[in-house]
Amino acid sequence: MSQATNERGLLMVYTGNGKGKTTAALGQALRAIGHGRKVCVVQFMKGSKNYGELQAAAMLVPNLVIVQSGLETFVDSHHPAQIDIDLARRGLEVARNAAASGEYQLIILDEINVALDFHLLALEEVIQFIREKPPRLDLILTGRRAAPEIVGLADLVSEIVEIKHHYTAGVEAREGIEF
Repeated sequence: MSQATNERGLLMVYTGNGKGKTTAALGQALRAIGHGRKVCVVQFMKGSKNYGELQAAAMLVPNLVIVQSGLETFVDSHHPAQIDIDLARRGLEVARNAAASGEYQLIILDEINVALDFHLLALEEVIQFIREKPPRLDLILTGRRAAPEIVGLADLVSEIVEIKHHYTAGVEAREGIEF
């Protein structure tokens, strides 16, 4: 791999119907932090303070900043409330500011694919953000139903496929597993 290629920031997408997209992105964040990099995570459509990654970041990982840009309630995919749209826009603005600051080497846009699918953000705005990011900045976009245009721009796309899930056996969401 050439030095020029090695210094170019990557666009990575974790998508699919299986569980583990955010978990994979956070694992990548820990790897980056282990090499002295600073990471910003913008969580779209998430507002609960009970997510384990928020608590871990506050306790253990000084180079990890997580900003939530959503409510604790689910978004109506067919009729999103204006507050959901406003919060998604705010999240993208947080990401723009983080990218422009030069402070971070990795930015994770958690659940942005779903925010796009629910029309909380315009696809063109997100593509513009991707194209205008600093050249060495790595980006990870997570969430189901990644837009084909995002997939086309990506350097890496991993589709997480559900083969079996404990929900189908009646096991409810558990602290430390789902959140």
